[in-house]
Amino acid sequence: MATRHGLSLFWRTFVLLVLLLLGSVFAWTRTLNELESEPRAIQTARQIASLVNLSRAAVMHTDSITQVSLFKTMKDQEHVVIMPREPNDQVQALKNDELNGYIETELKLRLGPNTPVAERVNGVDGLWIGFDINKDHFWLQTDLSRFDKPEAKTWLVWLTTAAVLSLLGAAWIAGLINRPLKDLSFAAKRVRDGDFEASQLDESVSTSEIRAVNIGFNSMTQKLAKIEEERAVMLAGISHDLRTPLARLRLETELSVNDGTARENMVNDIAQLDAIINKFLDYARPSQIKFSPVALNPLMEQCLSNLRSRPELELNVALEPNLMVQADAVELQRVITNLIENAARYGKSVDTGMAQVEVSARRMDSTVLLRIRDHGLGVPADQLKQLTTPFFRGEAARTAANGTGLGLSIVQKIVSHMGGTLELSNASSGGLCVNIRLQRADAG
Repeated sequence: MATRHGLSLFWRTFVLLVLLLLGSVFAWTRTLNELESEPRAIQTARQIASLVNLSRAAVMHTDSITQVSLFKTMKDQEHVVIMPREPNDQVQALKNDELNGYIETELKLRLGPNTPVAERVNGVDGLWIGFDINKDHFWLQTDLSRFDKPEAKTWLVWLTTAAVLSLLGAAWIAGLINRPLKDLSFAAKRVRDGDFEASQLDESVSTSEIRAVNIGFNSMTQKLAKIEEERAVMLAGISHDLRTPLARLRLETELSVNDGTARENMVNDIAQLDAIINKFLDYARPSQIKFSPVALNPLMEQCLSNLRSRPELELNVALEPNLMVQADAVELQRVITNLIENAARYGKSVDTGMAQVEVSARRMDSTVLLRIRDHGLGVPADQLKQLTTPFFRGEAARTAANGTGLGLSIVQKIVSHMGGTLELSNASSGGLCVNIRLQRADAG
């Protein structure tokens, strides 16, 4: 099943905080708009009602000539038009919405319940209010923009500033929340790579839950480091103690056994035991890897030079030119030699007894893919993940060879310490395929 890669915890927390802030701003904006629209409409309606009353008083106390001058002044300066109201005027009432309801209610409350209010008269848009002077009927026309919301440039600047500060605050809070988990993730990675000293977490943080987690993690790391140290000492001690009796036994065998065939078999058995001890020492040895750019092509040629003379091994090499990887040259040479010897030992053809091994390497974005594949019987699918487990050996049907089960464990340990990955799979046409990805030294 393919691994799903979603948002990191930081971005998920940040997005949730942003959504919460945006939702809160939207809710508050809608609330303030509702709370502000009614008072603003009522206040403007009162001003217009006062304007109607003042216009009525001005018309009542001026003569016809003065009225013309008055009406012109009101139109030019106040954008208010006063004209006679005729019975045949085409009147369109205000739209039935909440804001118009506030306006009409307030105007009729101040000017009388029978005051006509319209949004269009004779095809001319505006706010039309009818009023009477004695037996004469008039319209007062003003602009509906009086009820529009005022320009909000200042508010827009403040809202933008608040939004930017809120986003910065959300990023800071998300980082603050996720920093302990990020530190824990980094420390867990160091523990996985075997670097116990660099995996200590701060036990003096103020948050009690995080402090408890850090203390527990540090305690666990110390126990793991002690177990790893004791294991390495035990394996190294056993291996070292076995070396002396094996050397003495080999010497006695060569001196005391007269039968040449028996002597040769016994010497081979002792050599195999000595090789097994070397594996134990390699596995127990602490990894001290120093990274540097390594030219893969000459290093590969150096590894293969000693293996080409083996009669049971057929090598097919395909390397891209000028490959550079970030690795430890000595450790990488051990990895390549170990894998090819493993393929030569376990990947022999049943029919020919030959081990046909393919070695290839090519660039893959920021990594180099190194592939070593044999044409043997392969490994059962349910055992692939166990091949890198220490002391695990696959089914005997793959080969009759004897081993410790530490070879691939050592390889994975070295590759992991060099920041690479190791994957095992069965080739479609048969045989085991080992894929190693190492960081390119010339990438970027």
